[in-house]
Amino acid sequence: MKHMTLADKSVLLGDEVADLLADYARLLAQENTADTIEIHGISGDGDEVTITFLLNSGVTLLLETTTSTLPEPENAKAEEYLRSTIVELTARTSPPFTDPGASVWNQDSEES
Repeated sequence: MKHMTLADKSVLLGDEVADLLADYARLLAQENTADTIEIHGISGDGDEVTITFLLNSGVTLLLETTTSTLPEPENAKAEEYLRSTIVELTARTSPPFTDPGASVWNQDSEES
């Protein structure tokens, strides 16, 4: 789990969705565009909540690890959307791949 802070709110998010959210926010900022996405999390008082994020070039997310033993909220659909959109944005913004020895990010390698 990761503790995510945005403005004056903080919630717990699953590791995978938190990392994907940060990557997506970075790419949106590079493209000078925006998007909204709903993520399931756990509020400061322990309630399960649905957070609607507006991600744009001005957003500042703070993510930090926790020692929480709570089960991670289900975010499979959000993770799938984030992965596919990250791949699409990366393909549009990346220069042509020319180094045959370099590794390429593979979403399957993220699962451990």
